[in-house]
Formats: sequence, C-alpha cells, structure tokens
Amino acid sequence: MKLYPIESGNFKLDGGAMFGVVPKSLWQRTNPADSNNMIDIAARCLLIEDGDKLTLIDTGMGNKQSDKFFGYYFQWGNHSIDNSLKQLGFHRDDITDVFMTHLHFDHCGGSAQWNKDKTGYEPAFKNAQFWSNQDHWKWATEPNNREKASFLKENILPLEESGQLKFTALPDQDFLKNSALGFDIFFANGHTDKQMIPMINYKGKTICFVADLLPTAGHIPLPFVMGYDTRPLLTLDEKEKFLNLAASNNYYLFLEHDAHNEIITVKHTEKGVRLNNVYTCNEIFN
Repeated sequence: MKLYPIESGNFKLDGGAMFGVVPKSLWQRTNPADSNNMIDIAARCLLIEDGDKLTLIDTGMGNKQSDKFFGYYFQWGNHSIDNSLKQLGFHRDDITDVFMTHLHFDHCGGSAQWNKDKTGYEPAFKNAQFWSNQDHWKWATEPNNREKASFLKENILPLEESGQLKFTALPDQDFLKNSALGFDIFFANGHTDKQMIPMINYKGKTICFVADLLPTAGHIPLPFVMGYDTRPLLTLDEKEKFLNLAASNNYYLFLEHDAHNEIITVKHTEKGVRLNNVYTCNEIFN
C-alpha cells in the first residue's frame, strides 16, 4: 500500500464560523485571520494505492460552479486534483473508487463535472465507484434548511444516475471494521449525519482522515467546535471519544482542512488532549 496527499485547492472561510462560540482572541492564536476575518483552509484529499485499487478520499469543491459561487470562498494557490495526480504519474481515469466522507460541497464537489456540451452533469471519475452510506445519502438528498446550501444536487445526483454509486455498510456502534474498501470507519454525527472517518492501517501506523470531525489543529480543544455543525453538543462527545483514542493509540491524524499542518499526533495532558507533534505527509508516507 502507498498513500499520497492530493491537494485539490485552497480557499478561505470566516474564522468565527469555523470556531463557533470560541472568542477570536483565542482561536486566532492558531488560525490567524486576514482583514476580512477569513482564515486559510485547505481541501487536502488522500489517495490510497493498494494492489489494483486506487481510492481517492474526498474531492474538494471541483470547478463547475459559477464565478459568483467561488467568489464567496476566496480561492488561493494553484492546486488542483488533476495537477496533483499528474505529479504522481496518475490520471483521474485511473481512479477505481472515490470515498466521500460526507456530501458537503467542499468535500464532494469534485466528484461530478459538466458533461461535454454543458447540458448536464456526469461523474468526474468515469471508471470509479463512488462511496457514501445510505443514511447520509438520505440526509443529503432530503436536506434540512440549515444544510441545504451545502448539499448541492449537481454534486450528488449524477453519481446515482450514472449507476456508479455504492453504499458502505452501517455499524451497530460507532465503528465499521474492515469496510468494503479495506479500512475501518469511525462514524460521527455531530457535524452532519453519518460523516465517515477512514482509519487506514499503514506500515504499522493508523492514519485517520479526520475530515470535519477535526478541521484544523486549532480545533483540538473540545469546545472549539464549528458553527457549521448541526449538533455541536454531539460533536463535543464524539471529539472527546475520538481524541482520547487517538492519544492513547498514537493515531496519525490527516488534516483535510488545515492549510499549514498536514498530519498531527495528540497526547493526554492535565488540560485534556492536546497537540503532540506535527508532520508533513512525506515524513509519514515515505
């Protein structure tokens, strides 16, 4: 097995929204804001090469939305999935599986694209199966008013219409062991219903793609919960459980949204779980 980071594009989000009720005087120590109160955000995906399977975890925003839409997110840098794959000697047609932690537009927007004549949408990875779970799919396709703006039909429905959509099994508890894609999954419901956190056994290490359960290293303290979370009190419980496991078992946490920290470990302290070490992907994957 080989792992590769795939940078799909950087953007900015409002720091207050990213840290909920936590005062700016606290969160800006780890996530400094610009003059518009925006903080740097990444859309760092993960590619797993395992035998004849090439699995991409999450796909970023994509590029099919309007200039007005992207104007809200202040994109910066020149990253893209295609450029990242090309640097590794891969093409999007090589992808066999796309695993979507959840269906918010910044995690699955790159899964669908315009068709050739721009009359509709099609899967952006023509040879891939796209993985969600049945409960989250229902949540996303019948959205509540709070999340409706994050669940965009053009990102989601083409995957089902193409016949390329697959569902993972659902766990009895929080964990699904040895999923169809060969890794364990931790299910978290505080951010959105049935978000999936892949836990990959790699060279004796456990690599956790923490998605929006832990957006950045600055979100480690338990009360540091995004304003975007639908059930913030549940997020508190899920974060506490997961971070305690991560500290006790030395999990390596792959940060999808932290533009400046790629992989971290955490440790137990008198103040609770806190940051231990910061690594680049090259240090852990090579």
